[in-house]
Amino acid sequence: MYHSINETTEFIRRRIGDFTPEFGIILGTGLGKLVDEIEVEYQLMYSNIPNFPISTVEFHSGKLIFGKLSGRNVVAMQGRLHFYEGYDMQQITFPIRIMKVLGVQKLFVSNAAGSLNPEVKKGDLGIIEDHINLLPDNPLRGQNLAEFGPRFPDMSEPYNRLMIQQALEIASAHDISAHRVVYVSSPGPNLETRAEYRYMRLIGGDVVGMSTVPEVIVANHMSIPVFAISVVTDEGFHDELKPVSLQEIVQVAEKAEPKMTLILKELIALQ
Repeated sequence: MYHSINETTEFIRRRIGDFTPEFGIILGTGLGKLVDEIEVEYQLMYSNIPNFPISTVEFHSGKLIFGKLSGRNVVAMQGRLHFYEGYDMQQITFPIRIMKVLGVQKLFVSNAAGSLNPEVKKGDLGIIEDHINLLPDNPLRGQNLAEFGPRFPDMSEPYNRLMIQQALEIASAHDISAHRVVYVSSPGPNLETRAEYRYMRLIGGDVVGMSTVPEVIVANHMSIPVFAISVVTDEGFHDELKPVSLQEIVQVAEKAEPKMTLILKELIALQ
C-alpha cells in the first residue's frame, strides 16, 4: 500500500507542481457540476493515474480536479468509487490517502440519498452528524498503516461539529431546507425493500445511501475533519413504495445541486 501511495502521489505532484490543496471534495451521484464553480488549474483522468481505481458508474466522470473554490486550493473527485462496483475498501478509500499526502486538511463529502424520515423530504438537504455502517467490510481491516493513524481510531465525532453548525446557519440564512441526519450506508447496488427501509429507520437512520462511510472512516483514521452532506433524492418511508430509477435520482440531485453548491462554497470560505 505504501509503495502504491508514494508512486501515485509522485505522479500527481509531477503534474500539479507546487499546487497544494487545502481541502478535498468528493462529489456524489448527480452532483458533479460543482466543478463548474472551481477555477480549474489542473485536471487528471483517473484512468491516467497509476494505481487509481476507475469509476464505472454512469454520471461519474472520473476526474481529479485541482483549482480554487471560494479562494481556497481544493482537489475534487468528480466521481467516486463504490463497494458495489467490485472494489475492495482499500481501493475505494485510496484517493483519500492520496489527498492526505498531497496536503488536504479537511474533507467535504456529498452524496445522493433516500429518506427514511418523513420529516426529510425529496429535494431537501441532509447535514450528516453521524452514521450507521451496514457495509460488510471495513477499510481499516488488515495491517494498520501506522504512518497515517492508530490501530483503533476514535469515532466519537466522525463529522466535525463546528462545520455542521456553520452549514446549518448558511442554509437557514438562504431559506434552504436542511436537516441534521444519521446516514446509513448499505452495499447496493439495488435499492432497499420496504422492510429494509423500516429496519434502517428503527435502528436510528434518517437517510440511506451506498457510499461515504468508508471515506469518512479513513479520513478519521488520518485525523482529517469531515463535513458531509446528502441531497435527498427519493423517499423510502411510504407504506407503498413507488419504483425509483437512477435517472429519476440523478434528476432530483441535479435540481437540488445549486443549494448544496451554495452551502459548500460559503462553508469553505469560512474555514
